[in-house]
Amino acid sequence: MIKMFAKIHEIENRIILAVCDKELVGKSFEDKKIFFTASEKFYKEKEINQKDLETLLEEADSINLFGNKCIKIAEKQGLINETQIILINGIKHAQVYKV
Repeated sequence: MIKMFAKIHEIENRIILAVCDKELVGKSFEDKKIFFTASEKFYKEKEINQKDLETLLEEADSINLFGNKCIKIAEKQGLINETQIILINGIKHAQVYKV
């Protein structure tokens, strides 16, 4: 079963969803000019599974995804495609802004 961490940030009545594959939270990644830390403070609120993520993705106004597993789920829901994904040391990262 796929496990991830998710945290909901509410800013000015907008829901920002931060999701990270469980095994990546708390780690840092570097790739050329990009240095990225999957911060526990930003991503770690509750552990979720695929079904939970599918529901949360529909409810959020903006989404920050880090990890190949959570990105794959967002792709299946049609929220992102390969052109919107960046790779950081082989790990996929994307942001979605709903307008």
